[in-house]
Amino acid sequence: MTRIVRFADDAGTVRTGVADDTGGVRAFPGAPLIAELLRLSVAELRALAENTAAGPAAVHEPDVLPLPPLDGLMELWAAGVTYERSREARVEESTEQSVYERIYDAERPELFFKSPPWRVVTDGEPIAVRDDSELNVPEPELALVLNRHGETVGYLVADDVSSRSIEGENPLYLPQAKIYAGSAAVSSGIVPAWEIDAPDALDITMAVWRDGEAAYRASTSTAAFHRTPQGLVDHLWRSQPFPDGAVLSTGTGIVPALDFTLHAGDVVEISIEGVGTLRNPVRAQRSDLDWLVEAINHPLTRRAHRGGSPE
Repeated sequence: MTRIVRFADDAGTVRTGVADDTGGVRAFPGAPLIAELLRLSVAELRALAENTAAGPAAVHEPDVLPLPPLDGLMELWAAGVTYERSREARVEESTEQSVYERIYDAERPELFFKSPPWRVVTDGEPIAVRDDSELNVPEPELALVLNRHGETVGYLVADDVSSRSIEGENPLYLPQAKIYAGSAAVSSGIVPAWEIDAPDALDITMAVWRDGEAAYRASTSTAAFHRTPQGLVDHLWRSQPFPDGAVLSTGTGIVPALDFTLHAGDVVEISIEGVGTLRNPVRAQRSDLDWLVEAINHPLTRRAHRGGSPE
């Protein structure tokens, strides 16, 4: 299986390419941005990826720094209350329960902006919980990679890290509960859509590791999805253009009970069948993610902040 990746070499030069199962990476000619690739149609991108994959490997993944596969004018969006478990959890935590009951069966889905590319982290990099929130959870989700035409060209593993206490206090606080440094993580390789036969039946598992033991484990499947991915895309594209495409995280079917919260030092591990695994250590101070600003122009800054393996 191939993956479309974005990476930096030891000189800090950022490139994109196609990675294979052996770790070999073949760079796209002309060093295009991911955003530029998403200006192509699915057929055009597939032809480029397959032609590039047929060449010799230029580098190997252990020798380069993986970067989040978002850049340019791309945007990361997310959907909410798209699984029954998510509806139940939102009702349980909220002081305004009817809002979530109504949105679950409404024709219009809940969609919200999650992050610009520069604030997204990838595998091994830290995620964060807000220091003004008492109840914080990871939300494992399948993310759609969409070209500028609204076509699904690939898939990612995503973590929509959220403050349950802030959103639960008042649904209008959702932007504060969902949008902050360290709240958005995606896997480092885009699995092309043409390599996933049944995206509507993928197993999703999550474990939260704490002091070397699993503090939480759960699983679900995209088969439990209450809406259709294309329905979410149609609503997202309805009244706005995305010149460089977008990534749309499709909602979670795994929500811990109210007595669970993330702690600093935890490691969140999310796997989606056929798509990949995302591992991120948890931090609890805003300053722990300030390096994201420097990494905008100096991508090798990210190297010092990697470390996502459970101990």
